[in-house]
Amino acid sequence: MTQPRGKIAGLVLAAGRSSRMGKTKQLLRIGGKTVLERIVEAALGSNLHEVVLVLGYQAGVLRGVLSPMLSHARLRIVENIHYEEGMSTSIRVGLGAVEDHAEHVMILLADMPHVNSHLINHLLAGYLASGKTLGAVSVKGRRSLPVILGRAWYRALHDLQGDVGARALFAAFTDEVCLVDAPPTYDDLDLDTPEDYRKALLEIPE
Repeated sequence: MTQPRGKIAGLVLAAGRSSRMGKTKQLLRIGGKTVLERIVEAALGSNLHEVVLVLGYQAGVLRGVLSPMLSHARLRIVENIHYEEGMSTSIRVGLGAVEDHAEHVMILLADMPHVNSHLINHLLAGYLASGKTLGAVSVKGRRSLPVILGRAWYRALHDLQGDVGARALFAAFTDEVCLVDAPPTYDDLDLDTPEDYRKALLEIPE
């Protein structure tokens, strides 16, 4: 496949209920900010042309946390009323907001506190230079997140069902995958459990 150039949108998925954490993890505070603020600021501070934040559970509360950023010209918020059906529903809602004009989408999870603007730009640069249509961060040789996909995969993203992301596409079409090595200091920790949160608090100072 030939990768088209064009606008790149970031889809920040923050609609879930956080059942394993036992509380809304998007509202957990790390380094003086909520987890949600950290990822939205990272996305807006990057070279992404636009950022679409997908909310669902406690959407009104999360909007309130982000009130200082709601007027940002590159931020758009959409709501996924079917969030309880899994991650695929948030991907479809986010993609639906940008697919008419964005040639690539980067999928960012709201529960990864170490993702920053530098990492996003690093992935963008490596992916675009590769000419591939699938890109992902690599941590010690292991494919990780964030990931980025070109327009050729939009239909496949719409076809996803349940609590899944794009993992199967990366596994099935390895010739189209560009892996971009993360900086040595990057930790791809995601906050699923209270233990994960305690670890993040130790790693990221206030």
